[in-house]
Amino acid sequence: MPNLSQEFAPFMRISSQHWRSLATSTEMPITAAEVKKLASIGDPITIAEADAIYRPLSALMQRYARNNRSLLAETDDFLNVHSPHTPWIIGIAGSVAVGKSTTARLLQALMSRWPDTPNVDLVPTDGFIYPNSYLEERGLLNRKGFPESYDFPALLNFLADVKAGKENLEVPIYDHVTYDILPGKTLKINRPDILIIEGLNVLQPPKYKADSADFRAVSDYFDFSIYIDATETALEDWYMSRFHQLWEDALHNDESFFTNFTHLTPQEASQMARDVWRTINLPNLRENIAPTRSRATVILRKGANHSVEEVLLRKL
Repeated sequence: MPNLSQEFAPFMRISSQHWRSLATSTEMPITAAEVKKLASIGDPITIAEADAIYRPLSALMQRYARNNRSLLAETDDFLNVHSPHTPWIIGIAGSVAVGKSTTARLLQALMSRWPDTPNVDLVPTDGFIYPNSYLEERGLLNRKGFPESYDFPALLNFLADVKAGKENLEVPIYDHVTYDILPGKTLKINRPDILIIEGLNVLQPPKYKADSADFRAVSDYFDFSIYIDATETALEDWYMSRFHQLWEDALHNDESFFTNFTHLTPQEASQMARDVWRTINLPNLRENIAPTRSRATVILRKGANHSVEEVLLRKL
């Protein structure tokens, strides 16, 4: 087990009470109705939480982005060159059911309302999971979400193209109803000012491969990163709650992947969800996701009620 005091030594710990005090008295740029619409299943975020936690985070990120642009301009001045505009890229990582998607959508809404009104795009890395047919052929269906289930070369090439300022890029779309890639459907990305990349494994370091000279990592392209943290007990509870909501919704939606399980009793469905958590999601969390949290710029630590209780900010 890692020494946690060493793991978080490069971070400044900020209590939620102090962090919440950073929210200014200016008007919240998004409404309670918008916050509710942005929330994912099982992530009960409120306008008060958005205002107290994510508005100060957005304001801090605005300063980082501004200083990044300033550093670029000073570097160009020193080198006597002119660099083309490239997006400021943010990575958001964390476990299944921790609330990554909600955080990503909320920050996208907040940042798009910055004074200069930047164009902010969001790309979930679910779109780079191999199709179910591919995973099934290779015996990886029960490893879905693990690093080997992703087309990382495609994701890395996409990020390289984004940083190169290329136009009209396309990424695959993952359907959370069918739990598979949508054939022939793509998300178009055209030189945004800010790009958010959200996913389980986005903070993983590069892994050595004897047969490859490519040691790039997804996080190599990030200018700012966020890890959303919670206890394993809380994460399991949130996953179970979300599973049951999706299972119940499938009773009225024949297209849902969860129709495969509607013949189960509620008790059988609960047991299945717990088995999936303990044999797939928990091992992935322990082996691949949680070890990357100390690589983030900011760690948001949630309590059992999904509210952020502590913020850890990497020291400059």
